[in-house]
Amino acid sequence: MSERYRVVAGRIRRELNDLERVIARAKRALQAAQQRPEDQDLYLDSVALNLHDFLHDFYAGLERLFSLIASEIDGSLPTVPQWHRALLQQMGADIPSVRPAVLSEAVLRSLEEYLGFRHVVRSIYAFEFDRERLEPLVRRLPPTFQRVREELLTFSDWLEQVAGNSGSASEDE
Repeated sequence: MSERYRVVAGRIRRELNDLERVIARAKRALQAAQQRPEDQDLYLDSVALNLHDFLHDFYAGLERLFSLIASEIDGSLPTVPQWHRALLQQMGADIPSVRPAVLSEAVLRSLEEYLGFRHVVRSIYAFEFDRERLEPLVRRLPPTFQRVREELLTFSDWLEQVAGNSGSASEDE
């Protein structure tokens, strides 16, 4: 078990590094869109597609981590029709004798917007993007990611601490 905890902690840290690059690219894309007043519609459609991809990549990366935690630590992935939402809620649950809550209620509420956006975007055309909704999501991405990152790193530290304690206990036996 201790090795599995170390592996999960390492994968969380690696995925967070990858997500930092996604966040940086999304910020640059939004800044570029705001600096191009000419060809606004075509340019913004293109940027919206890129921003969509960044928002999708952001949530998909987090969802990979949540699935990893659910399967490797909790031992249970949701199987209900609304499994994406159930998985997110599972990350906010304190599971006695298994693990503390991975995410706080405030972070869960923030991430629900990104989960909802991910589902909406899969079924519309680029010209149908609601730019008034897209830009705030991108603007809130860095602070949202920072809070998620802090909480996932705290969870990774907990995993490594538990792994260290169980590893030293087996060495003493």
